Amino acid sequence: MDYANYQDLRERVLGQGVIIAIDGPSGSGKSTIARNVAAALDLGYLDTGAMYRAAAWWVEHQGVDLKDPVAVGACVWQMELEINAVPHAPRIFVGGVDVKNVIRTDHINSVVSAVAAVPEVRSVLIDQQRDIIAAAVESGRGIVAEGRDITTVVAPHAQVRLLLTADPQVRLARRSLQNGGDGGDASLEREKQLVVERDTKDAQVTAFLEAADGVETLDSTNLDVSETLDAVMRLISRRLA
Repeated sequence: MDYANYQDLRERVLGQGVIIAIDGPSGSGKSTIARNVAAALDLGYLDTGAMYRAAAWWVEHQGVDLKDPVAVGACVWQMELEINAVPHAPRIFVGGVDVKNVIRTDHINSVVSAVAAVPEVRSVLIDQQRDIIAAAVESGRGIVAEGRDITTVVAPHAQVRLLLTADPQVRLARRSLQNGGDGGDASLEREKQLVVERDTKDAQVTAFLEAADGVETLDSTNLDVSETLDAVMRLISRRLA
């Protein structure tokens, strides 16, 4: 993607340690947009959802019963997690193992909410997320962090806070294509079972379906990636004016 149009904004954020927080439900486009914003503005990039996925993989890898929240919390507390917070090639390692691909399976999709709902897990990972964000601010580079509670819990002090949404059917179609489906009825039904179930479970833990006070909302239903990125960049420029 051509980022030439954003050169002026890139120069404005250079060395300022800016935090851009983007929340949203599955299929809203937040990961794609967050990566592109970070790449265009030369900021760090943090996918907090990947951290919860990595925790779910680790817990199962260690043979811990997902129905035992005490054991799950203790397991994640001991997890050695390493994040490569760059937009072009984000990587995540657990215990030295590259889990970038294995955490994107349907199985992890189906169990991650159970792990993310454990208070001890949330406490551990939120502390790590705040540390990563603080390091990016201190270095002057800044960061784009995306997830479901970045604007409200992890970084409510971010200079830019955005809730990215889209029509449920559009979100399902996007996730279907993203996961290798054909967008047909069978593919959409499969995604519906995964996405709706996860969003419902996650919404019981953190509010990400409606914007909190001070959080901007952008509906990407009728926008492609380029149009959504343009809209987000205009919002960022306005908020940093």
